[in-house]
Order: sequence, then structure tokens, then C-alpha cells
Amino acid sequence: MDSPLLEPYRGPALQLPNRAAMAPMTRARADDATGVPTPIMTEYYAQRAAAGLIVSEGIWPHRLGKGGPGVPGLTEPAHVEGWRRTTRAVHASGGRIFAQLWHVGRVSHPDILGGEQPVAPSAAAISHGQIFTASGLKDYVVPHELSTAEVAEAVESHAAAARNAVDAGFDGVEINGAYGYLIAQFLSDSANLRTDGYSDHVRFAIEVVEAVAAAIGADRTGLRISPDNPLHDIVESAPGPRYHRLLGALDGMSLAYLHVVQSGTYAALEDLRPRWNGTLVATYDGPEPGSREQAETALRTGLADIYAFGRLFLANPDLPRRIAAGAPLNAMRETGMYGGDAEGYVDYPCLSG
Repeated sequence: MDSPLLEPYRGPALQLPNRAAMAPMTRARADDATGVPTPIMTEYYAQRAAAGLIVSEGIWPHRLGKGGPGVPGLTEPAHVEGWRRTTRAVHASGGRIFAQLWHVGRVSHPDILGGEQPVAPSAAAISHGQIFTASGLKDYVVPHELSTAEVAEAVESHAAAARNAVDAGFDGVEINGAYGYLIAQFLSDSANLRTDGYSDHVRFAIEVVEAVAAAIGADRTGLRISPDNPLHDIVESAPGPRYHRLLGALDGMSLAYLHVVQSGTYAALEDLRPRWNGTLVATYDGPEPGSREQAETALRTGLADIYAFGRLFLANPDLPRRIAAGAPLNAMRETGMYGGDAEGYVDYPCLSG
């Protein structure tokens, strides 16, 4: 079936067989004590190698960046070896995979961090909601405000994890600057109350991207943002000018891509697309999964070069083939989303024949 999602993409850095990417999704199947990826994770990603590009679940680049039980890491040789099994399997199946570097900042808890306090731009806690830990739901705590030296350490941890990602065989990395996590906390008014140089909301994001690009090459570095997304108590006043400044600083770096999540009231894709001269990946995020029709419209109108599906790829490992065949899609099941075994993870059926 004719669809722009099935057209190859030939960009400055990415050469993809189709434009249907798999968005990063937390699945929590790593060994919780060590953060080492498990064999079933290799099976999960290899099943989805038909995606134009896979972006892995979020991976912590620093021991204080972990956001929940079963979240994998990329700081130790054992992490590298575990991920190497996955990247080899994806490549053997004809796929391409980027690692998403995910420092959650204040969206954590001492029960997740071995008793240590979460860190953030400022000592401002998330004011509502709870976080899941191995011992159940817990209230968010007041985070430790990063010192200037600790901010520099956080920047370098992203670069070090990016080097580990390349060593593990990933084709590149996506830096998570979205959804209220550490980089988004620096970008926000509600989480960043600093009075030093990092009161400039875009500075930390720029430094992280520059450090990762210097470590592994700009052509293997992507950045994900979700302007005006209120998740995790984030407030961004006037997101347009703020993200204009961010893109103005990064547009000339020849990054692999910018990944824009449209999820707030600010029309981020329409506003930012003209300001970004490189490859743009789009995701629409809302109560319902982003649809094929939304994706095709974004591609046909030039708002995006690639579209990243989350929940549709979770339930449909062979999503590009189903689009090509005009076949019905599997419905996502509520069981097995986070943690557990094969159920709801590697047992979604593919088309036969």
C-alpha cells in the first residue's frame, strides 16, 4: 500500500529503508540490581528490526540518573557487553538502533538510587503524583541541587555513556531532553530556579549536546524535546522563544536529527520545523497512540522527515509490513507494559507468510 512511511530516507547522517521509526519506550526488563540488559531484551529489539530506526528505551548515563526498577544502564563494561548482544541481533536482522540517554533528574527516589537523593537544577520537588519503586508507590522527595561541578559531571556522564553506546555497537544516541527529565528540568521555569549561569534555561541542553557530539560525532547524535509538555510538574513560560534559542544554537551542528514530540498546546512542530535545517523526527503523543494518518500527514506536508511510533510498535513488531499490506493492527494490551517476562513484551504476533 502506498504510504510515505514506506519511502526510504536519505539524509545527511541517516540512511533508512523506511520512515517509520520506533520511539523510545520504558519496558523495565533489565536486571534491577546491576542495570545489565537481559536476553529477552535482545529478542524484543530484534523482533522490531524492520523499523527504519529503533530508538532504545531510556538508559541511565549516570548512577543517579535511574528512574525506576528494571531500567538499564550504560556506565559499566557489563552494560556495554549486554547491549552489544542486542545491537548485534538488531543488525543481523537488518536494523539500525540508537541508544537513548535518559537522566531523569528529580524524577526518581532514594529507594531507586540506593539511598541517595535525586538531583536536579534546584531543590524543588515535584508537587503532585508518586513514583513507582520496588517497594511500591512513594511520594517524590526534594532533590539535591546540583553544584556547578556536579552539573559538569552530569554533562560528562552523557559523553561517557555515548562513547559506551558506540562501543556497544549502537549506531548513535538520542539525548532525552523531553518529558520533564533532567534536561527538561533545566529548560523549565518550575524546576530551574538557579541564579548562576545555568539560570539560562537552554545552557545545560546545549552543553550536553555539544559534549556528546564531540565524543562520538554530531552525525551520530540526536536530541529529543517535548516543548510545553507539563508532565512531572514542568512549566515553560513562552516555550516558543526558548526553543527558538535552543535550535538556533544547535541547528548548525549537523546533528543526526532533532526529535520533536508534539504534546502540549504550543504547536511545536509547525513553529520549529522552519527553524531546523536538518533531519526532523516527529511524534504526536496524547491519550491515544499516534496514528498512521497523523504520521503520513506530517511527512507529506514536510513537518517531519521521519515519524516515530511508540505504542503501535510495541504491539506490532512488524509495523512497516502491516502498513504495506494494509493489514489490521494488534491492539496493545495493558499487561506486561513495565517489567515481567515475555507476556506483553515479545509475544505480540506478526503477520504469517
